[in-house]
Amino acid sequence: MDLPPFLSSIIEWLRAGYPEGVPEHDYVPLFALLGSQLTNEEVQEIGIALESSANPDSADAIRKAIAAVTDHHNPNDADVARVRSRLAAGGWPLAAPDRSGGQG
Repeated sequence: MDLPPFLSSIIEWLRAGYPEGVPEHDYVPLFALLGSQLTNEEVQEIGIALESSANPDSADAIRKAIAAVTDHHNPNDADVARVRSRLAAGGWPLAAPDRSGGQG
């Protein structure tokens, strides 16, 4: 699946922040953070891209995390802070991602 450059950049940032892969307990806070800056459709596209490179159990956990966030189940502040820190270390522009496809 070909993603727009902006969403491809987000996948790159996720891989930089989580080079060993996103742990299952970070999915909900991750998608909550993404959902605060992206449309639901963009979050779904990123989830699909992550699912395609994950094992079936992880893919199912990704789908459940997206559903939890879109159903307005918010993670706790400590989980969001932990994920925000990981993404920032990978270069994630948390304040305002560049939708033109650049990183920043």
